[in-house]
Amino acid sequence: MKRSVAMVIVLVALGLVVTGPRADMGEAPPATEVRIDNFSFGPAELTVRVGTTVKWTNRDDIPHTVVSTDKVFKSKVLDTDETFSFTFSVAGTYPYFCSIHPKMTGQVVVQ
Repeated sequence: MKRSVAMVIVLVALGLVVTGPRADMGEAPPATEVRIDNFSFGPAELTVRVGTTVKWTNRDDIPHTVVSTDKVFKSKVLDTDETFSFTFSVAGTYPYFCSIHPKMTGQVVVQ
């Protein structure tokens, strides 16, 4: 038993013990959700890490879209409870809007 404890202490001291998920080990960041509800995106601004998948879900009773102003991503028309996902692989700021209701806007900041 003493030998096992000594091994753990040495491994910890050398930084060889991993106690949780680490991005540098190739694990994907979790998906992040944006709700489309009451003619708005919530949250209106979202900050995520590179490699994060963002999922938009339409909770309104009418159709909406999610369209990047820079033409980086574009959803089909989303009916109630339909979703659209996009994985952000490059850092930057990505403003978007609903092409059916252009006053609906949002932004994803990728760091």
